[in-house]
Amino acid sequence: MAKRRANLPGPTKSIPAVAGDEGADRYLVPALTRGLSILQELSDQRHKLTLSEVAATLAVTRSSAYRLLFTLAHLGFVTFDSETKTYALGPQVLRLGYGYLAARDIVEVATPHLVRLRDRTGWSAHLGELLGRDVVYLARVATRRSIASTVHVGTRLPARTTTMGRILLSGLPAAEVRELYREEPIPHEGTMAPQSLAAFIDQLATDALNGVVVQNSGYEPGVASIAAPIRDMTGHIVAAVNISAVALLTNEAELNGPLKAEVLAAANAISRDLGHETAADFVSNDSPTAQQNAR
Repeated sequence: MAKRRANLPGPTKSIPAVAGDEGADRYLVPALTRGLSILQELSDQRHKLTLSEVAATLAVTRSSAYRLLFTLAHLGFVTFDSETKTYALGPQVLRLGYGYLAARDIVEVATPHLVRLRDRTGWSAHLGELLGRDVVYLARVATRRSIASTVHVGTRLPARTTTMGRILLSGLPAAEVRELYREEPIPHEGTMAPQSLAAFIDQLATDALNGVVVQNSGYEPGVASIAAPIRDMTGHIVAAVNISAVALLTNEAELNGPLKAEVLAAANAISRDLGHETAADFVSNDSPTAQQNAR
């Protein structure tokens, strides 16, 4: 038993008991409640706790706290650091988190943010994902203006020449991009796409560094577009959000100023809802939407 004790994780503060109807407490399992309290405490600011701290937090004896920790460790929910004698969350907690986030439909998560983006910019907002060398439109919130570019849900456009496509491709390793486009014909003269694969990969590296793509009449003449990446909890780009505007009704200063800030803020908000904790790194804090989402 002593040997296994050395592999156990440490304690945490107790979390509030599950709320229920009057008299429902008689259905609660005390040991389960205490075990979940440990997990929530470890997920808060104090990421590591000792056995004594766990016992004090739960107001139980050290032996009771140890049994709880032993069970959680056996199931993979906590780990024990033999050097610091402290406990921390285990890999099984992460698996549960992934399962929860995977169950959330990205369109459902993104839609209210797309509506807000449309309302704040006045232009159509879209959600897309990468499928081979195409970007597929998953959601669209149309502008209320009478003049607009219309792209329906399910539409597939070439990723190489569109803003959402470029920002999605910017998240791939260069070797994967080369393999993806090694047999694609060189774009025709006059297009805004780079005329060589090497130049295109350099462009994607710049896109990745900027964290946003702004294009005026790039894919479709007369249409301006801005796209930003949506990331999951691992930091990987899983989708993109953009707005499409009529080029004659906007200008470069607006595209690279308030409109870009709003698109970045919307992408950050969606990423945060998907569990990405560092999404604020690629958001302009000057954006009204960013400030609103930070509250």
